Amino acid sequence: MTDISVSKVKIEFVEGVEILKGVSFEVTAGEHIGVLGRNGAGKTTLFRIISGEIEPDEGTVVTFPGKRVGVLAQIPDYPEDFTGEDVLKTAQERVKRLERRMRELEEKMAAGDDDVQTLRRYDEISNRFMDLGGYELERFRNTVANGLGIPMTQRQMLFSELSGGEKTRMNLARLMLEDTDILLLDEPTNHLDMAAVEWLEDYISRFRGTVLTASHDRYFLDRTVSRIVEIEDGVAEFYSGNYSFYLEEKQRRYEERLRQYEKEQAKIEQLEAAAEKLHLWAFMGNDALHKRAFSIEKRIERIRTTDKPQTQRKLTARFGSSDFRGDEVLVLRGVSKSFGEKKLFSDLELLVRPGERVALIGANGTGKSTLVKIIMGEENADGGLVRIGPSIKTAYLPQIVEFEDPYMSVLDAMREETGLDTQTARNRLGAFNFRDKDVFTFVSDLSGGEKSRLKLCILMQKDIDFLILDEPTNHLDIISREWVEDALSDFGGTMLFVSHDRYFIDKFATRIWELRSGGELQEFNGGFTRYMELYGTARIEPPKQEKPKKEKPRRERSGSPEKVRARLEREIESVENEIADVERQEEEFQSDYERLMELSQRKQELSERLDGLYEEWGEL
Repeated sequence: MTDISVSKVKIEFVEGVEILKGVSFEVTAGEHIGVLGRNGAGKTTLFRIISGEIEPDEGTVVTFPGKRVGVLAQIPDYPEDFTGEDVLKTAQERVKRLERRMRELEEKMAAGDDDVQTLRRYDEISNRFMDLGGYELERFRNTVANGLGIPMTQRQMLFSELSGGEKTRMNLARLMLEDTDILLLDEPTNHLDMAAVEWLEDYISRFRGTVLTASHDRYFLDRTVSRIVEIEDGVAEFYSGNYSFYLEEKQRRYEERLRQYEKEQAKIEQLEAAAEKLHLWAFMGNDALHKRAFSIEKRIERIRTTDKPQTQRKLTARFGSSDFRGDEVLVLRGVSKSFGEKKLFSDLELLVRPGERVALIGANGTGKSTLVKIIMGEENADGGLVRIGPSIKTAYLPQIVEFEDPYMSVLDAMREETGLDTQTARNRLGAFNFRDKDVFTFVSDLSGGEKSRLKLCILMQKDIDFLILDEPTNHLDIISREWVEDALSDFGGTMLFVSHDRYFIDKFATRIWELRSGGELQEFNGGFTRYMELYGTARIEPPKQEKPKKEKPRRERSGSPEKVRARLEREIESVENEIADVERQEEEFQSDYERLMELSQRKQELSERLDGLYEEWGEL
């Protein structure tokens, strides 16, 4: 069964410039598909068309009738007095309506309505209510919110007062809670720390519906999709596998097309030489040879079917480096930092030696960027010593790049900070994909990713021993991330970087520093893959979409029916009291997801036991 059918979709926002040039593909129910493409390739536009937010200029998009579509890219408008918790509860409004209808029918039946249609309707609604997890709505909200790293303080704040990233995360949680059949996720891992991304990966891997994901997170794509749709030059190309398969298959297709092109060119060259000779001989007195030459030229046009395949231009610029020799690049002794009552870290004792590549990881809010700012002298520590080797030449790429004069052009910024002449500066900018009129763009008009790219281009012109990077791949598409990785691969100095990009960390880290809540720092000498094997983030089980009904074991009954019934009623009362106690504890520990998971498991066991007791009591 086809959930989504996209047929010959075209759209342009500027006259004569088509974003999509006839995209066609189908998505089978239950498929998990990754949508790739550079920034500006049309991925978000495609999602907006599929969701019905905008209409294409040509072509059609059809979703299977009755299927509910959830879209991450859209953040709905909510009433001004809505808190984050109110936003999460909107996802469960459909279940709440079922509950209200159940209560209405219960009141009718209690008043004496024993009509068969009423009883049948109540049975249908109550079964649907149970299938949708109606008795565990609060647990589901807590599980999803905790999994995505949304603290109770944010849930209690007005939604309008949350930052853009916090709103996006809250909206993602709302989407996870909705009873949707199709998920359209546009950059779902933005604003999530590593633990939350892993939780989301688990959730999507278990989600039985259809998923379309546009993401630059390569680890995420490897774990969550089974097919790739790449939007390139306005058309779609398909790969039947995850991101790793896509990389290999794309290279294989490029090499195959190149071989075909070279084979055609060799044949064309041979035929052109023959046609040229025939024309020459015809001019020497044998006019009949012109006809043969024209026939060969027509054959050449039939052969000329393959355009020369293009590959993404590789980054040719490289970091400079000096000849530092020494034992210490960075020393931290007894470094502490708090903001009010919140302690980020205390008594840090760390040493970075030449050539090491240290990844600083941890959940959002643990103080990673603060520690980097302390090292760079942009923030003062509460106590302790921070020392960078006296002859070390340090370069720093902050998470948010700003330029002193926002109205400088890209070219002027490059010349001002590096001292390069105009032509050399343009050549270096071209290697970073700032070409032609791009170099005259004001730096204030650049996107966050373009500013980071420009700053990296500037840093590359300097001799550096120690490179400090704060989220260097944020805002970059996959192609740009690969450019940065190519440049850093040849950097022979020392690196310290903050990142949530697991692909990037795995490629470069030789040591791991993980800052944890409460100021604890876990240090590990080795790569990221081994670190995750030993200290990986504990995952939370996402709520199941459907719960298979289990057969209840029957107990042998002994004694008279009256005694059996009395015993059953005592057991029912006892189990109900236990469930009430568990629910009280769920209220008490609603911000402690580990304890919540234990209580949830206990509640489920008790509920199943209670169902069995009620069945036995009903039979009596």
